[in-house]
Amino acid sequence: MITILSGTNRPNSETKLVAQQYFSRIQTTASEPVKFFSLEDIPADLVQIEMYSGPGQSNDLALIQDEFIIAADKLVVISPEYNGSFPGILKLFLDACSVRELKATFKGKKVALVGVASGRAGNLRGMDHLTGIFHYLGAAVLPFQLPISQIKSLKNEQGEIEEEQTLAAIDRQIQDFLQF
Repeated sequence: MITILSGTNRPNSETKLVAQQYFSRIQTTASEPVKFFSLEDIPADLVQIEMYSGPGQSNDLALIQDEFIIAADKLVVISPEYNGSFPGILKLFLDACSVRELKATFKGKKVALVGVASGRAGNLRGMDHLTGIFHYLGAAVLPFQLPISQIKSLKNEQGEIEEEQTLAAIDRQIQDFLQF
């Protein structure tokens, strides 16, 4: 199974629109099930002191972790650029998931990274930071990381990317990732 993860809890984000479009495109070519999860849907009780002990983890988070992360062989993490990196909520989510079933959650997983930014760099630095974290957790990161820059200029009125070179790059990464 593949999970597409929209890496921000900001409502109506550009990242979620990109993640939904990526999800639609990968579903058409993947031979395995593909699921979608947005950090907009993380449980409100994620942040608590008890989260750092296995039994103290939120039951709602454990259900999300089991369904979308542990059950997946591959993860596509689509992350916006926040302050020169990726959102803190994404780091908190990864940290919270590492408390319970660390090996089952991350070890040996294959991860593709997509950066989304309104500026020119497409969150390159944030993808570098995520690469280091996933390597530390025992996951393998696809070398072809996809920076999507100047996102607002690439979309149509429905919020979908319509720029052909970007769509071709997404499809190329999907093909590489399915063979990874």
